[in-house]
Amino acid sequence: MLLSMTGYGESQTQEDRLAVSVEVRCINSRYLKLSVRSSDGYGPLDSKIEAIVRDRIRRGTIQVNVRIDRSASAEDYRLNEEVLEGYRNQLRRVQEAWGNHQPIDPQQLLLLPGVVSEATRAADDTGRDWPVIRDTLNRALEGLDAMRLGEGKAMAADLTANLETIRGALDEVEKRAPMVVAAYRERLNDRIGKVLAELNATLEPADILKEVSLFADRSDISEEIVRLRSHLGQFREIMDSAEPSGRKLDFLTQEMVREGNTIGSKANDVEIARHVIEIKAAVERVREMIQNVE
Repeated sequence: MLLSMTGYGESQTQEDRLAVSVEVRCINSRYLKLSVRSSDGYGPLDSKIEAIVRDRIRRGTIQVNVRIDRSASAEDYRLNEEVLEGYRNQLRRVQEAWGNHQPIDPQQLLLLPGVVSEATRAADDTGRDWPVIRDTLNRALEGLDAMRLGEGKAMAADLTANLETIRGALDEVEKRAPMVVAAYRERLNDRIGKVLAELNATLEPADILKEVSLFADRSDISEEIVRLRSHLGQFREIMDSAEPSGRKLDFLTQEMVREGNTIGSKANDVEIARHVIEIKAAVERVREMIQNVE
């Protein structure tokens, strides 16, 4: 089961005086890079949010935005009676000096700096809100996973098609390989025959056989074909596994590139080279897609 590293998930919750909104964005990256942004006063919960995300995602650059809005209540504000009394006494002295005996309006005093302050959000407040934040985050991650899984299925289908292209080209290479030695023997016999005829000389058949054997040994690609077939089988097994497979598939793709290059360099045959080009093109398409697999 493949999971794409690219996806988006969001969720909102409204409960009593608490509103929570979570957005999770993920793009491809070689390693896990996680960034959490939460509303003022809820920073202590960032480590819990990170733990939940890390438990579900192994690779990718992830941005988590958590917005929490709690409606204010009377308990959220504090009246500083000492400051209020100080303002009142000062204003009274000014009124006496000016001969102004109008009553002091308390509502005007409440607007002065320091009279009313908002209570700092305590740890028990954030802890009380955590279950709602956690559930909203999990729903957003479920949406993210659904998108990643959908893209993963599409990538799996494309990867399977490319693997079949590689397998088909490899079958043609395997069929062509025995003919390469036979064609070389024929060309060698023709060339040597012409040279010997011109020089009126002879050559032992064993010498020709030795040269053909050396060529056959240098151009033998049977091991590379076996290894490349093995890589194709392992690739399919890893794709179907439940574990994150991006790094393993990336390694296998590099090995497939290596085997393709070796086949092309050793075979010394135009037709095989054509099939190797097809193999390498398909492997390159696989490599590009693997960069977005978790």
